[in-house]
Amino acid sequence: MKLRMLYRHYYKNNMFMKLFLLFACIAVLTILTLSYFLYKNMAESITRNELAKQKQSMESVDAFINEKYESVQSIVRDVYRDPSLSQNVYYLLKNSFEDYIKFRLDKYYSDDVKNSLSNGLDYFQRKMEQDTDIQNMLVYSAEKQYMYVYTKDSSSRLIETNAAHSYIPDVMTMEMGSVTAPNPWIRKAIGQNNPEIYSIRTPITDMRTLKNMGQLVVYFDSAGIMRALERFDEPIKGYILVMTTDGQVIFDSSGRYYGGRYPYAEKIQSLNETAMLEEESYVTTLTQSKAGYIVVGVAPKSKIESSYHNLKQTILLISAACMLAAIILPAILVVNLAKRTNNIIRFMRKVKSGEMTARIHDNREDELGQISRSFNEMLDDLVRYIDRVYKAEIKQKHTELAALQARVNPHFLYNTLEVIRMRAISQGARDVGEMIYSLSALFKNYVRVRSVYTLQDELEACRLYLELFRIRYKDKFAYEIIWDEALADRRIMRMSLQPIIENYIVHGLRSEWSDNLVTIRVTEEDGMLRLEVQDNGSGITQEKLQSIRKSFIHPDPESGSFGLSSIQERIKLMYGSNAGIDIQSTDGEGTTVTVWFPSTEGDETDDV
Repeated sequence: MKLRMLYRHYYKNNMFMKLFLLFACIAVLTILTLSYFLYKNMAESITRNELAKQKQSMESVDAFINEKYESVQSIVRDVYRDPSLSQNVYYLLKNSFEDYIKFRLDKYYSDDVKNSLSNGLDYFQRKMEQDTDIQNMLVYSAEKQYMYVYTKDSSSRLIETNAAHSYIPDVMTMEMGSVTAPNPWIRKAIGQNNPEIYSIRTPITDMRTLKNMGQLVVYFDSAGIMRALERFDEPIKGYILVMTTDGQVIFDSSGRYYGGRYPYAEKIQSLNETAMLEEESYVTTLTQSKAGYIVVGVAPKSKIESSYHNLKQTILLISAACMLAAIILPAILVVNLAKRTNNIIRFMRKVKSGEMTARIHDNREDELGQISRSFNEMLDDLVRYIDRVYKAEIKQKHTELAALQARVNPHFLYNTLEVIRMRAISQGARDVGEMIYSLSALFKNYVRVRSVYTLQDELEACRLYLELFRIRYKDKFAYEIIWDEALADRRIMRMSLQPIIENYIVHGLRSEWSDNLVTIRVTEEDGMLRLEVQDNGSGITQEKLQSIRKSFIHPDPESGSFGLSSIQERIKLMYGSNAGIDIQSTDGEGTTVTVWFPSTEGDETDDV
């Protein structure tokens, strides 16, 4: 039950809470989505950069090994280019070592000094000394099955490799790859125990017969490849391998797989991008078809992810800060708006309960501030309107009561007047009967309650009133009413003309004259009704006229007068400043009173 009340109070009936929660959800989801895609894109960018850096390192390794490969090829090509040297080397590979030594001695003592300098053994020794990465250089004779071995300490020796006593001839026949791992039988024969070396082999062919006479095998130290990697400023994430096509490890930057076959070679060869090696890893390959080796870059995902681990924490912290800002700042704004809105609602309830003096104090220029000012202005207008209508209604009732204060029992009065009228007619006093009839009709018009009072009603009341005095003064007094009957249903204020006519009867009519005349004219001009009462009576002096006009501006409610100032006050209260009375008079000549009303039609539903 309590939860239901909280739900109803803080969510169901709270528009600002709904807007805040909706905005908060949208903001949080947007920030989370943007953070996810930002993290994903930056992680992918870092991964691409790391893999690109690894590939650059692989290309450096490939370039270094290819350079060594070309240098070995150039050694043999130089032999082919120099006829004397090629003759010397060919003799070395085709004959026994003793015969070669004898051949060299004969050449040395011959007159041909140039040929004496083309010593094949010395040539290979010089090439080895020129490259510090060479550990061993082997010249193998396929025909005589011996190996002449050069070592780094400038020593050299001849090793017999007869097939009856060694597997080396078979190895030399089978292994024809350009860049390979050192053969264990050869390593054992020459006493090379360093596991971190690789070999480059190239055949030596007789250029005249194209017959293979032997091979040149060069053992390089892998430290040179490592130096090529160390030229980069930042170490790679993972390791780089150089393998033969059958998976034998030639170089391993991690130093773990030397001297054997790479255990995950099959997975690498069937690889597109990632594989499960020691762990889930990114794998990149470069295949060197000419030299016959493969450069492989292995980057474990865990090491790559460690590169942007701090990035993940940073994005999480920034996202959390943005979400807090996206929640707290709108919350402050929504609370402020809700407070101001509730303040407006509270003041509206005060007004609803009848406290018309309540006002909202909000001076801001935003929409709520404009609503507050409009509400205050509406209240001011409403108070003025109520005051105007209330006063007009009180004044109207007071006027009606003052005019008819002698009526105690109207129906009794009507019945009595009707009996007197009939008695007067029966005794021949028809003029008395007509007066009594007009007076009775006039009283009925005053007493009858109408929701809407029209121009026709007011003119009829004036006619009955004037008819009384026409009968009384006979040929000395006359009246005329000039109006368009199309204006009959125009709505006007009750008793707006009768007091004007009464003022004329009391103050302006001259009974000694025989041409007393009152004219009532009604016209419609620019949406206003113009009611003019004109007489040829005694008129008004200028002092009295100024006093009357002054009372139009400053009426006296306590004066008890219900003349022109009363009509003016009621008209202003009911219809505003556009309506009112104008009076013109000349002493001894007559008076003209003009009354202005808005020209509006109405029925009973229009009345206040």
